Amino acid sequence: MFTAIFGSFEAGIIYAIMALGVYLSFRILDFPDLTVDGSFVTGAAISAVLIANGVNPFLATITALIAGFAAGCMTGLLHTFGKINNLLSGILMMIALYSINLRIMGRANIPLLNTDTAFTKIGDLFEKWGIDSFFNQILTKVGLGDSLPETWGILIFMIIVTFVIKFLTDLFLQTEIGLAIRATGDNKRMIRSLSANTNILVVLGLGLSNALVAFSGALIAQQGGFADVGMGIGMIVIGLASVIIGEALFGTKTMARTTLAVIGGSIIYRIVVTLALRAEFMSPGDMKLITAIIVIIALTAPKIIDASKEKKRKARRKAERMNLIQASAQGKGDNHAALKSDS
Repeated sequence: MFTAIFGSFEAGIIYAIMALGVYLSFRILDFPDLTVDGSFVTGAAISAVLIANGVNPFLATITALIAGFAAGCMTGLLHTFGKINNLLSGILMMIALYSINLRIMGRANIPLLNTDTAFTKIGDLFEKWGIDSFFNQILTKVGLGDSLPETWGILIFMIIVTFVIKFLTDLFLQTEIGLAIRATGDNKRMIRSLSANTNILVVLGLGLSNALVAFSGALIAQQGGFADVGMGIGMIVIGLASVIIGEALFGTKTMARTTLAVIGGSIIYRIVVTLALRAEFMSPGDMKLITAIIVIIALTAPKIIDASKEKKRKARRKAERMNLIQASAQGKGDNHAALKSDS
C-alpha cells in the first residue's frame, strides 16, 4: 500500500505542473483549451526523441517547454486573429498536434527504459549522496522495510521544481502583464477600454499554459520510461479534476492559496485513482471512468452542500421570524390583559 501511495504522490506532483497550466487557461483566461491533450504529448514526444538521440535530458525538457509554448500561441492566434471560436480553436490545434506528434516521433511509441533521463541522473545523484539510504533506514525503523521505493530523488526533485513553478506563477500573476491577463479573463471589454491589447494577452496566456503542460508531459515520459502518441487522451479532464478538487477542498481566497490548492488537488486525484484501481472489481481500463466520476462528484458535491446549507439558513430564518411573531403576539396579549386589569 505504501509503495502505491508513494507512486501516486510522485505522479501527482508531476501532473500538478500540467494542472497549473490548465488553471491558467481555464480559470485565469476563462478559455476551455483542449490543446492540452495534444501539447502534453508534444512535450513527451520532443523530449523522448531528443533523449533517445543523446541530447542532455534537461535540455530536452526545456525544449519541450518551448514547443508547448509555441503550440499554445498557435491556439491563441487561431482564436484571436483567425476569429475562430475558443473551443473549436483548441480542438483544431489538438487534432493538428496528433499528426505533428507522429511526425516528431516517427512512430507511435518511443521507449526510454535504457537511456539516461533527468530522473535517472537525479536518482544516481541521490544514491551517491546517501539520501536514499537515509530515508529507507527511517522507513525500515517504522516497519515499512518491505515497501521501500526505488529512489526518493524523483519525489524530492519534483517537489522543488513544482513549487518553484508555483511561486514563479504567483509572482507573474502579480505583475502588470499578469494582472492584465487576469483582467482579460474576467472582463475583456473593461480591459480593452484601458487600451490593452487583449489578443496578445490571450496568446501569451495560452502559450504559458501549454508550456507548463508540455513540460509536465516531458517529465511524465521520463518517469514512465516511454512516450506514446495516445498518452494525452483525456488530459484536459484530469487537469480540470485537479483544479476543481483543489478549489473545493482548499479554497480560493488568494492567488497563492489557489495555486497551492491546484497542486494539492492533483496529488489527491492521483491517490484516489490509485486506491480505486486497487479494488478487485476495477481494472486499469476503468481509469477514464473513475476520472469522470471524480469530476462529476467534484462538480456536484459543492452545489449540493451549498443548497443544503441554504435550506438550513432559510429554515433558521423562518424559525426566528415565527419566534418574533409569537413573542410580539404574547407581548400584545400581556399588555391587553394589563389594561383590562387596570380598568
